[in-house]
Amino acid sequence: MTFGNIHCNLYVHFLVIGISRPIRNRVSQNHKMRIIMVLSSMSVMFSTYCTFLLCFLHSLKIGIDGGQHRGMVYMVYGLFAIFISMGWSFITLVLAHCVMLYTVALVKRKWICFVAGLCSLATFKMEPYGSWQAGFVTGSFELQDILFYGGCGFTIMRCMSFALENCEKKDGNYTFIDLLKYNFYLPFFYFGPVMTFDQFHVQANNPNLTRKDRELRDITSKALLHLGAILVVDVFFHFLYILTIPADMRLVKKLSDWSLAGLAYSNLVYDWVKAAVMFGVINTVARLDHLDPPQPPKCITMLYVFSETHFDRGINDWICKYVYDYIGKDHDGIFRELVATICTFAITTLWLGPCELVYIWSFFNCFGLNFELWLAKLFSFPPFSTIEGILSEAMSRRIRSVFNAVNFWQIILYNILALNSLDFAKLVAKRLIVQGFPLSTLSVLFVTYCGVQLVKERERRLALLEEEQALEEKPKID
Repeated sequence: MTFGNIHCNLYVHFLVIGISRPIRNRVSQNHKMRIIMVLSSMSVMFSTYCTFLLCFLHSLKIGIDGGQHRGMVYMVYGLFAIFISMGWSFITLVLAHCVMLYTVALVKRKWICFVAGLCSLATFKMEPYGSWQAGFVTGSFELQDILFYGGCGFTIMRCMSFALENCEKKDGNYTFIDLLKYNFYLPFFYFGPVMTFDQFHVQANNPNLTRKDRELRDITSKALLHLGAILVVDVFFHFLYILTIPADMRLVKKLSDWSLAGLAYSNLVYDWVKAAVMFGVINTVARLDHLDPPQPPKCITMLYVFSETHFDRGINDWICKYVYDYIGKDHDGIFRELVATICTFAITTLWLGPCELVYIWSFFNCFGLNFELWLAKLFSFPPFSTIEGILSEAMSRRIRSVFNAVNFWQIILYNILALNSLDFAKLVAKRLIVQGFPLSTLSVLFVTYCGVQLVKERERRLALLEEEQALEEKPKID
């Protein structure tokens, strides 16, 4: 079960820096990528140096286990890099929250850890507490807000994961150093993704530093791919004006229905590319450090159901593990599922930063997910289940694709709220549903239906290929 099952499609606009204050001081996404590339490049060089150093020490047999001390070295390096970029006041503020949440973790009560963590997160997402804490950070430069809110927000999420995992630990407690190693791993610190503490702790302390066959070649090829994608995004940003056109409502109103639909779709694709590149670069660095981080987001074109829509698999896994699955249990009961999704989107709203736009976004996405679940329950009972049993697999897929095509545009409409504005979302909905009916509406849905069919066929073939590979890898019994 993934938090795809809760539809936490957290776009990079909001995911990286929150929304409450930074949305009023929005900075070019290209600057974020450049910062990521700088930090990632530093981490790549350090990772290579650290690997050589640890291997050298191990070869001298001085009794130092390289795998055991990797986390400590990464923590020291991360603290040094954060000090250079943000200063001691920022580190002191982050450490204060870490100490507070570590103290709460020693109580080993999940509900206390959750309440303390959410209250700590609220101090960064709500005014005037966010501005008050930001005032402790001296200096002023263009990216300070992004680094401040990104670093603090992800710190709280990591500390909550640490506290909740400590509650599960039967013998003793994890140490404060374990928390610092986890939190100050540089590639994840400012921009995520979030690895849950249990996964990071095991991987960072794994003494086996060997790599699979062709793993380095795969890492290199993906790094080159991400570099090319960054150049493409930069060209799009400067020459195609994908993000600025929706802001000019006088111009947008003159567009045809097809142009308007294409513009809405292009905005989501463009934002997905930015998220995929950002997380892809970070993941490449983490893989060089022998970690297995959450994968980049699934392509927006392949998201035709709410239950699979998410843009950050790290936050997806975090909320799924600690909220959605914890409350929803086996996800069979409609009421329990409703409570689980409401709690999930309540926390998501706090994470994004409470404001009117986020409230609307959360409501519609929560409704869309639950409505999808209710329909799935309804069609699992007779006579619908009986009728589907009579149909061929291909015909059943065609019928489902009709509903999925409608779902796809619901996802588009709900999420351009986050990327653009309420006025632009209203205009797209009005033109495609009311003014454009029936010609524009049905033609757009038909093209979407064909696209969904292609995606479903690709998924079917990939599933068959994975089954074949699993059978081949299964040891043969004589």
